[in-house]
Amino acid sequence: MRNLVHPRDEIMQTMDRIYRYRMTTTSGGNLSIRDNEGNVWISPARVDKGNLTRDDIVCVRADGTVDGKHPPSSEFPFHRAIYAARPDIQSIVHAHPVALVAFSICRQTPNTRLFHQAHNVCGKLGFAPYACPGSEALGESIAQTFASGCDSVILENHGVVVGGESLPRAFERFEAFEFAGKTLVKANQLGSVRFLQDKHLQQAADRAVDFESFDPPAPTPNEQELRKQLCDFLRRGCRQRLLISTEGSFSARVDKKSFLITPSQKDRELLTVEDLVLVSGDGRESGKLASRAARAHQAIYAAHPAVNAIVFAHPVNATAFSVTDSTFDVRTIPESYVFLRDVKRVPYGVQYRDYTELATYVSEASPAAMLENDGVIVTGRSVLDTFDRLEVLESTAEAVINAKAIGEIQTMPEAVIDELRREFNLS
Repeated sequence: MRNLVHPRDEIMQTMDRIYRYRMTTTSGGNLSIRDNEGNVWISPARVDKGNLTRDDIVCVRADGTVDGKHPPSSEFPFHRAIYAARPDIQSIVHAHPVALVAFSICRQTPNTRLFHQAHNVCGKLGFAPYACPGSEALGESIAQTFASGCDSVILENHGVVVGGESLPRAFERFEAFEFAGKTLVKANQLGSVRFLQDKHLQQAADRAVDFESFDPPAPTPNEQELRKQLCDFLRRGCRQRLLISTEGSFSARVDKKSFLITPSQKDRELLTVEDLVLVSGDGRESGKLASRAARAHQAIYAAHPAVNAIVFAHPVNATAFSVTDSTFDVRTIPESYVFLRDVKRVPYGVQYRDYTELATYVSEASPAAMLENDGVIVTGRSVLDTFDRLEVLESTAEAVINAKAIGEIQTMPEAVIDELRREFNLS
């Protein structure tokens, strides 16, 4: 597919997103794109990353001349060196996200075998020895690491560099790498971390979605409203870091037989109402690919008539519990228990091999569940209800992890739980 977005706009929009996600600082980080003519478009030196405009982007032409009102980033030498070493790379993201910086100063590389998607998206990992920022020596160090086939590289005592065949692909790789790093930091505060073996990764890769294509009728006002709600909350979820661009699925029931769901292989934050896929029985809306979790969503709707929305998500703190055997106890504050009740744990692989069994792990009395090494499932009576529960789940997980750094966690006694059940009519 031809990319019709100008490199200036791609860099500006992507940098805005990275800065808004707090994955870089005002002065840190740089992005570049190599175009088909061999020119390199790159973010400028010494310009506020939180207020970048398209006119700030610099073009370093193939002949070495510079076009722009600012000098190119001081890190341009390593961008140039990576492009020379890897003809397949057309875009580069360099930044200093907190979790990956933590790994860089411990001289470690995060293990992405926490999740099948992160492992797949991040590609081969590497570690580049330290050299002075902006120096030719740093360019040589990083380029040698990329030349060995690496796609995501930790820079010793510096940050991270990732490459991709396009800037959206490089951003997804960068985001997934930081997500894995943040999850590991949190999980290590809980206990021993569980990593996936080759057979587990293959199990996820082999999952297939077998829907036939159909042309749906004209949408009802209810369907149109649900499409808008899903897009609005998907965007909010990404911006609040409850979802990331390559992970998770969100759906809403349209009627007894059909539901809307996020598509496969599309950036979650940028989805429009037209991108969402209508699924009905064994059919899916023609011209679109439904999420590979669509059959799991369908099984939950079939088993639970009161459920009208479902999200599979990967918020960092809750996901940290999913990659350890640490118990996630919601009996911490009344809101947590009232909204979530007892959160069950789903053994790894159930969501790929037995959708009927998966549906037994959630219910009105237990609306959320942990998926081992795959985030969480949250259900609700509406899109808003489901999103609200997802927020409460992640806030509770973060509070519990923070509490472990302070002292011994004191959960609410059974008498308080009984009172909450009575007062809120909880089954």
